[in-house]
Amino acid sequence: MELNNNQAALILSATEDGEITVDIESPDMNGLSSAICHALAKKLMNDEHFQEELMEMLGEESGGQDA
Repeated sequence: MELNNNQAALILSATEDGEITVDIESPDMNGLSSAICHALAKKLMNDEHFQEELMEMLGEESGGQDA
């Protein structure tokens, strides 16, 4: 994937054990899109409440929600 100067990407990798790593790619690491990706990555890795919310959302999307 090729990114324009005003774009940034948050890249998540998962191991078989469920460990998640977060990387950020951008042609302009000082730009706004890169700064937003850095903030999201920081929140994702350090905010346990946010992590729980994401896992709940994944459970809902996989059909774990009662009808």
